[in-house]
Amino acid sequence: MGQIKAPIGANKKKTIVGRGTGSKGRSSGRGHDGQNSRSGGGVRPGFEGGQMPLYRRIARKGFSNHPFKVEYQPVSLEQISTNFIDGDIVNLEALKVKRIVKGKNVRVKILANGEIDKKIKVEGLKLSETAAEKIKAAGGEIQE
Repeated sequence: MGQIKAPIGANKKKTIVGRGTGSKGRSSGRGHDGQNSRSGGGVRPGFEGGQMPLYRRIARKGFSNHPFKVEYQPVSLEQISTNFIDGDIVNLEALKVKRIVKGKNVRVKILANGEIDKKIKVEGLKLSETAAEKIKAAGGEIQE
């Protein structure tokens, strides 16, 4: 136990600055002169030396709906056909149990990719018109 040592370079001494020429003396690692060498020196974020900053040069016009954007995770009819049997109820919980969709606050939309030949009951999911037609044609039900 007394022979165990830390690997080389694991324990480094803390650099002490501004305590004579033996340490990082004189300028303390800040360079020699200028705004950044002074206490309280430096510039605010976005400052470009007096040039008009980028955030002021670029026009801000119009409205962006991005913060309110609603994204749906697509699920194809082919996935539903392979994972469910006749008479099954397809809802968000069932899709999560079968690991078709993942995540907490996920929204799902069923798209008409592939074919379905099983009578399923879709509850509380958004569907494309074509997917709804295919499910009804196969004898399935759709509940909002």
